[in-house]
Amino acid sequence: MAKIGIYGSSFDPITNVHLWTASTVAHRCKLDKVIFLPCSNKRPDKVMNISDEHRWNMILMAIRGNDKFVADDYEMKQMVWEIATYLTLKHFKEEFPDDEIYFIMGADLLLDIGEGKWKKSEELIQENKFIVMARDGINMLSAISKSPILRNADDGHTFHLMDKGLAMEISSSYIRDEFKKGGEPRYLVPDECYDYMKAHNLYK
Repeated sequence: MAKIGIYGSSFDPITNVHLWTASTVAHRCKLDKVIFLPCSNKRPDKVMNISDEHRWNMILMAIRGNDKFVADDYEMKQMVWEIATYLTLKHFKEEFPDDEIYFIMGADLLLDIGEGKWKKSEELIQENKFIVMARDGINMLSAISKSPILRNADDGHTFHLMDKGLAMEISSSYIRDEFKKGGEPRYLVPDECYDYMKAHNLYK
C-alpha cells in the first residue's frame, strides 16, 4: 500500500516554496508520491493570471527529476459544477483503491471547512484524511475542537498536523507582483520556470 498526498493549488506560478513544502511533507509523512493538482480556472472563487497551458507547462518543468512528484490535470478538465474537493478525492480513491490518499492543505483551509464553507464539508472530513500545514496565527488544535464538523470526525487518524517549520510565506502573488513592478524574483522559482516566464512575458 502506497501513501499518496494530493497537493492542490493555483500554482500561478509554481514556486520553490511549493516544491520545498511538498518535499518536506513527503519526507515527514513518509509519502510515496505527491500529486500536484492545479485547480480549475473555472472556479468562481479563483481568478487566474495566466493560461492553464502556461501553469501546466511550468508545473511539469518544476517537478522534473523528482521521482516522487507527479502532476495531474484532473481538476483543470472538470466542468465548473463538478469541481469540489470531495469529488476530487473520490476520484483519486477510485484511481488508487489499494493506497492511502491524503489531502495536503494549509490551516487556513481547515478553518473554512470547519465553518462549513466547502461543498459537502461534513462528508469531506468524515471520509478522507488530511495533512494540515501550520499557518501563522492559526491554532490548529483549537480550530478542530471549536468546530463540530472537525471534532466529530477526528478519530486520531483524520488529521496529520504539521506545525513545525512550514511557514515560509513567499507566495505566488508576491512573485507576480515582482514581475509586474520590474522586480527580480529569480531565485524564488525554478530556473527553467523563470526563463519560461521571461520568454513568454508572463505577469507583466
